[in-house]
Amino acid sequence: MTTRIPVTIEGNLTSDPEHGNAESGNEYARFTVAVNDRRLNETTNRWEDVGTVFHRVVVFNQQSRHVADSLRKGDSVIVAGDLRFGSYVDKETGQARETRDIVADNVGASLKFADVIVDRAPKANGPAADASGPIATPASYAGAELSR
Repeated sequence: MTTRIPVTIEGNLTSDPEHGNAESGNEYARFTVAVNDRRLNETTNRWEDVGTVFHRVVVFNQQSRHVADSLRKGDSVIVAGDLRFGSYVDKETGQARETRDIVADNVGASLKFADVIVDRAPKANGPAADASGPIATPASYAGAELSR
């Protein structure tokens, strides 16, 4: 059984997203988000940075392409997803290590300090992307008669 821990973070990308394909064929993008904690110093009455936490994020499929094409180092982002924990054995030292990653459901540019132009992508691929949908002739014009 896995524990699902939903999280939402806001922070800045520490580098450009890494985009690629897994051996299984799934497309992914990986990046790290730095989340800064700020507090009001009551003595000086000024805001101060009091710590930074780094979160590794992975996003899959079509959204991974959008992330790789749209976001760059330093961009402010909002990430919503699930916190996942894992473990592995370090190949060099043989020691057990633990990981903490956010598997993102949604990644977006924060509009707090920036303007963004949205370039909408079709939700479908191939000919269906350009289809306008089914066309039906109203019953009154189709020669159908209504009876009681």
